[in-house]
Amino acid sequence: MMGLMASDETRTETRTEASTDVCAETRAESRKHEVPGEAPATRAWTTRLLILGIVLAALNLRPAITSLGALLEEVRDGLGMSGSVAGLLTSVPPLCFAVFGVTAPRLARRFGPGAVVCAGMVAITAGLLIRPYAGGTGGFLAATALALMGIAVSNVLMPVIVKRYFPDRVGSMTGLYSMALAFGTSVAAAATVPVTNALGGHWQPGLAVWAVLPALAVVPWLPFVRNRKTPAADGSSTSQPRRESVRPAGKPVEQPPLKITRSRTAWALAVFFGLQATAAYITMGWMAQIFRDSGVSAGTAGLLLAVIMVMGVPLAFVIPRVATRLPHQGPIVLVLGLCGLAGYAGLYFAPVGGAWAWALLLGVSNCAFPLALTMVGMRARTGAGVAQLSAFAQSTGYLISIPGPLLVGVLYQHSGGWGLPIALMSALMVPQIVVGVLAGRDRTVEDEAGR
Repeated sequence: MMGLMASDETRTETRTEASTDVCAETRAESRKHEVPGEAPATRAWTTRLLILGIVLAALNLRPAITSLGALLEEVRDGLGMSGSVAGLLTSVPPLCFAVFGVTAPRLARRFGPGAVVCAGMVAITAGLLIRPYAGGTGGFLAATALALMGIAVSNVLMPVIVKRYFPDRVGSMTGLYSMALAFGTSVAAAATVPVTNALGGHWQPGLAVWAVLPALAVVPWLPFVRNRKTPAADGSSTSQPRRESVRPAGKPVEQPPLKITRSRTAWALAVFFGLQATAAYITMGWMAQIFRDSGVSAGTAGLLLAVIMVMGVPLAFVIPRVATRLPHQGPIVLVLGLCGLAGYAGLYFAPVGGAWAWALLLGVSNCAFPLALTMVGMRARTGAGVAQLSAFAQSTGYLISIPGPLLVGVLYQHSGGWGLPIALMSALMVPQIVVGVLAGRDRTVEDEAGR
């Protein structure tokens, strides 16, 4: 199956990714760092282990957030939080992603991407174990920030690892880990309340149980910590990403970083990433509470949130593959935006009667995330370019998204209802469509930014 995907992606991504140059760079690195005497079967095994590590890491990139969203009311009562403080809590994820995500490329160059992702999984495990029992709002926020730090560096490195080590399968591999991410997100949303009830009805063990999954994800990354090498798509072994290009003769030369802030496409992608992240974190932090305040039971509200998240499982695999076949991703952006506007309208006028339909529409709209990740891989030609663009777009985007969940909490507390917050969500969807269309144009940041 992976062979078919590789062949298919190779045919369809050539014009947008300049795959000839990238593959030449990957082959040059592979020859340089190939382990002498390593059997082909061993190299294939390490490649499969890398894919397993990517999938397991992706499963852990959202449960820390959606599990909290499902129990937000219980956590607020247990810690004595006001609506504004709860809004601050839902703004912590994008803040941490912006602050810590920008350090990921530098850490990857120094320690290797495998070591950084492995450390990220350890941080998630520790944060999720500590936060329910930290005592008080301050400790809860600090432990949450520790877990989110691990998520932040892994967020940034996923597109980098895919572009670098699977250059001819960007769409397929992005779809694979996006699908795993969506699956982990939806499972946490759906299962947190039932698991909490099964553990005695206390929210502390209901949140702490999610530390098991990142602990398991540490295991496949351990060999890459020891070796500081990661297998390339052809089964050879490469070291951490380096800012290199390849001359016609194949000799690697050092190149200065891109002046990424000069690229209009980079800015459009960063704003698009920020607005879709705003919608996503408002959804993960508040959507279950919106349904509960409308008269839906806690268990059903968790299931509705899970429906929103689970839509990303099939669509996160399909959308990147479709996007890589199109010279312009604007039409996909428009469809996703219109689904979001329809879902918010339904949530405003009939939150209970059409709850399942609105959840489906908002689930489709939330798939702007895998589309944004795919465009990160398509808007740069080289692994180094993708690393810079990924760090810039995600860090800047998460900074943009910080006020959204907090503002929703403030509007909810002062208005006493969800009318104004839903109006805000709808209004933000319009500029998301506009900048998404601009980011989807067929061009690269290397052409716009220069060096």
